[in-house]
Amino acid sequence: MAAQQEQAAGAAPQERSAASSFLREVLEVLFLALILYFGISFAVQAVHVEGISMFATLDDQDYLIANKIDYRLHAPQRGDIIILRPPTNNSTDFIKRIIGLPGERVLIRGGVVYINGHRLDEPYLPEAWIVDANWPDNSSTGYLLGPDQYFVMGDNRNRSQDSRFFGPISRDRIDGKAWFRIWPLNHFGNIYASMPTLESSTVFSGLDQPLRRVAA
Repeated sequence: MAAQQEQAAGAAPQERSAASSFLREVLEVLFLALILYFGISFAVQAVHVEGISMFATLDDQDYLIANKIDYRLHAPQRGDIIILRPPTNNSTDFIKRIIGLPGERVLIRGGVVYINGHRLDEPYLPEAWIVDANWPDNSSTGYLLGPDQYFVMGDNRNRSQDSRFFGPISRDRIDGKAWFRIWPLNHFGNIYASMPTLESSTVFSGLDQPLRRVAA
């Protein structure tokens, strides 16, 4: 009888110890899950594409993952597809491609982009660019971007509201870089198969004239 009582007394602390250990493990898992959740939320964001301004690179109803910390490590680059807020609207997110970088001179004539006088080759354009194919209208030498300005456009130039209309955007209007597509599944993955390149051999003759800056 005494032996049974001793065994029962010894089992109770063991049970409490096991329960305490299990509870500690559960709390550790929950804590790690919270850290992971907030870490991922800080670093990445799901993006739902609405509209066709980035066709054919992106299509209406595509879902993407955007990287929100990439530009904390380095400056945005030409060709990056970015999530931005236009200068006149804080409540709407746009998705566009960076075409012109700070300090560069941007000129568009006849559906061709010139950066510092050099033609920009853009293999991702889905069709002939004929709508608003000249920018700026009142300058033959282009617009000189400021030290914190980026010129952005949609790939579907005939159906895109972009820097041709609301002007260059400042760095603080860029919220993240589109990383890869997650939906539809048959187009899962890379969205950077085609990138813009500058043709060093092509120079626009209009840049021989004196520079004239224009307001966007």
